[in-house]
Amino acid sequence: MVQLKNHFIRTIFFLLFFTSRFPLLTSHYTLHALTLDEAMSALEQISRDDKVQFRWDPLLQGGVFNIGDHFGAFSTAAKEGETGYLIFNNRELMTVPLPYNDSGCLIFPETFVVTMKNTFARLNENDASRFRVTTIIIDPGHGGRDPGAIGRPVINGKTTQIAEKDIVLKVGTELRNLLNRSYPDKKIIMTRSSDVYYSLEQRSDMANAVTVKDNEAVIFISIHANWGANQNARGYEVWHINSGYKRPLLDKSKHNYSADIMAILNAMLEEEYTTESIILADSILLGLGQELGSSVPSRGRKANDWFVVRNSRMPAVLVELGFVSNRQDAVLMTSDDGLQKLTRALYNGITNFIGVFER
Repeated sequence: MVQLKNHFIRTIFFLLFFTSRFPLLTSHYTLHALTLDEAMSALEQISRDDKVQFRWDPLLQGGVFNIGDHFGAFSTAAKEGETGYLIFNNRELMTVPLPYNDSGCLIFPETFVVTMKNTFARLNENDASRFRVTTIIIDPGHGGRDPGAIGRPVINGKTTQIAEKDIVLKVGTELRNLLNRSYPDKKIIMTRSSDVYYSLEQRSDMANAVTVKDNEAVIFISIHANWGANQNARGYEVWHINSGYKRPLLDKSKHNYSADIMAILNAMLEEEYTTESIILADSILLGLGQELGSSVPSRGRKANDWFVVRNSRMPAVLVELGFVSNRQDAVLMTSDDGLQKLTRALYNGITNFIGVFER
């Protein structure tokens, strides 16, 4: 992603380099101008929590201002008063008086800085009102006195005992690390980060205790491993709540609506969570399929009223990574390479869902 963005920025510079060779005629000259430090200071007034960054390409004589996920790219003018293009996020093209060099220093026309400031402020305001996933809850199943499914497959000629609780904790821990690196602005919460026991009620209570604003969302991913009496049973699957299941999602103490209106609003929220859970499940299945290929069968998306899924008031799924009772799945879930593949698959599925949800 970073390489793609850098390539895109250099492409913009290339475009602006040539357009700046043929500057647009202008009938006005700005009376005021700012230095780079003054321009940065003006932008910091609307940057909120994000740091204002500036990058300069001396070869193409172009620059980029960054605030959060947004950027404005430009090339310099050959002389004061020439106008040219300011490009925002590869979506908006504006004609402004261009910055120019004065004795080796960049000078920014006031109109240029005001346009930058107003546009960044508008984009930040749009960000504040858009829906965002602010919290990701990872629930490694079982733990402590509850080992979960126990498998005793024969691996390399030896009977090996493996416990579900150990597999899912390893995957969950590495998944948390990957998500923390990619989303420093989001909360990544694990219901357990060591070999301890928490009841199903405690796990769903942890999830429901997360507070969010009206335009913010939480997603819940419970990680498990399967067991079957038939040792040939194998593959991964993802579960979500039954679409027909009804549960109270709205806190009556926080609303003054009538019982009829509350029922309608609750039904709408239930449909929303179920739909988003299905999309999340499909995204994770896609990630697993892309990472594991045809070597591991997909058992598909399934619906059931698992406790942590039905009692978590948010989009929630339960992932079964494979069967500890099957030798091939057991090898996958206990080898370093296999655990990395499973973790990357979950990570890709979650990030793809977030990308769709936040767009």
